[in-house]
Amino acid sequence: MKEAIRKKALDLGADVCGFADVKRFIQAPEGFHPRDLYHDCKSVIAIGFALPKSLFAVKPDLLYGYFNYLTGPKVDQMAMMLSRIIEDEYSGNAVPVPCDSPYDYWDSEKMEGRGLISMKHAAVYTGLGTLGKNTLLLNQKYGNRLTIGAILTNLEFESDDYAESICKEGCQLCLKSCPVQALEETSVNQKLCRNNTYGTTARGFDTVFCNTCRSICPMRFGE
Repeated sequence: MKEAIRKKALDLGADVCGFADVKRFIQAPEGFHPRDLYHDCKSVIAIGFALPKSLFAVKPDLLYGYFNYLTGPKVDQMAMMLSRIIEDEYSGNAVPVPCDSPYDYWDSEKMEGRGLISMKHAAVYTGLGTLGKNTLLLNQKYGNRLTIGAILTNLEFESDDYAESICKEGCQLCLKSCPVQALEETSVNQKLCRNNTYGTTARGFDTVFCNTCRSICPMRFGE
């Protein structure tokens, strides 16, 4: 059943799909554990969709920004469709979780937001990758280009193996290249990052001014 569901996810357009027993989330902060959302959760399924490599060859503002924003709704739709398949074909409960927004937690002073669960940690626990020094998910095949979504289910699945890190030992390009020094190796100063990264055009369209921590990474496209 696990492999059949994984194939369904890939057929829906996901590039990767991983599984984890909910016990792996023991270190999740209070209020952000999968069972805080869905009490009967026994397993978490994570899916990912990768941006095209060539978007890193252009300025990040319009093209990269537009298609980066588009990946969120696409991943959420795949998560919703896979949840329906799990319910209809495998008689399980399946709760899709938004890959980004909406979420509840917001510290206005720090400009710090947190998703309903941490998608990058869900990806780590399901074996889809590891965290680089820039705190971004690094996947062996897709580098840091993945947008991650998740499904909480009452079906029990054996966890996939953890991924091996591809972040190069001794490399500090992302840490040294951040124009506002927002990276602290294990965390990000979101206020510094947000004020430097996001904005709007004169017409009011959302845009991205900076993706240096992604584009500078030697492993941005994977191995």
